[in-house]
Amino acid sequence: MTLEDAQREVHKYVSQFKMGYWAPLSNLARLIEEVGELARELNHLYGNKSKKPTEGEGHIADEIGDILFTLICIANSEDIDLTTSLKGVIDKYNHRDRDRWDPVE
Repeated sequence: MTLEDAQREVHKYVSQFKMGYWAPLSNLARLIEEVGELARELNHLYGNKSKKPTEGEGHIADEIGDILFTLICIANSEDIDLTTSLKGVIDKYNHRDRDRWDPVE
């Protein structure tokens, strides 16, 4: 699935409901919540915080999917083409940071 396909799929899903896209600040709060859930899962796997016996098994991939969905909602509601956006940031990193780290030999 391309970013363009993902944006279309998310729009198709959201468009079936009267409410449509959430307001920008609500989507930002939702994104922060999803990032927190990813942090919690990573901390359970790699950090010092173990899961409580009553907590179900979480999945990092699911949390990343939730983050992507929310980011796509934000992009769609702001009429941002994610392919163009990502290409621009990759170009920025390639230019700005090309001499920042030692290359792989």
